[in-house]
Amino acid sequence: MQTALQKAIELILSGDRELCNILLVTARMSISSSLLALLIGVPVGIWLGSCRFSGRGILVVVNRTLMGMPPVVCGLIFYMLFSGVGPFRRFHLLFTVNIMIMAQVFLIAPIVIGNVETYVSGIASSVRDTAKGLGLGTARMLMLLANESMYQILSAYLLAFARATAEVGAVSMVGGAIAWKTNVMTTAIMQYTNRGNFSLGIALGLILMTVSLAVNVVITLLQRRFIQ
Repeated sequence: MQTALQKAIELILSGDRELCNILLVTARMSISSSLLALLIGVPVGIWLGSCRFSGRGILVVVNRTLMGMPPVVCGLIFYMLFSGVGPFRRFHLLFTVNIMIMAQVFLIAPIVIGNVETYVSGIASSVRDTAKGLGLGTARMLMLLANESMYQILSAYLLAFARATAEVGAVSMVGGAIAWKTNVMTTAIMQYTNRGNFSLGIALGLILMTVSLAVNVVITLLQRRFIQ
């Protein structure tokens, strides 16, 4: 185990080509999917949290159900849609990074929506009263809500990014964990550990834990900054 750990550290410090490729694919998938989830999730979350209309409760329940969707179920859905017998087979997206990003967005956008909706629903009435007193329209009121929810939006993004980085079920099904193409940190850890290549698996595990630690540190610092 000590030898494997030493080799893992050497791989990280030497900038191993395969390791770098896995990190680049992971970064592309995680950053793209988390940003898209943020762009979708924030407006929907603010809208759900601030508006009162018939059927809102159903939408909230549906979103909370999607927040707990097992990744393998998400992977199965996208696999069936884009496989050789699926309705979207002509796009040839299966086993590409693009479909991995799409599956990730489907998984993490509900998390962003749920976090923002929960927070906004608690402050919406007071912000609405303030907006009325200032004579602001609906659009300006929504912008005001977004400004008041900035900490929640940032923390929701970081949580979405962390989830995208750590996810394995959906990306392995639709991406295929193809070396030098769709292999990301989580799928590579499983793959190389099963092959007995513990050094690369440990190297990726160390990097993954470092990313997780960095995300949590940033969330803590943001919490102190916005709450004080």
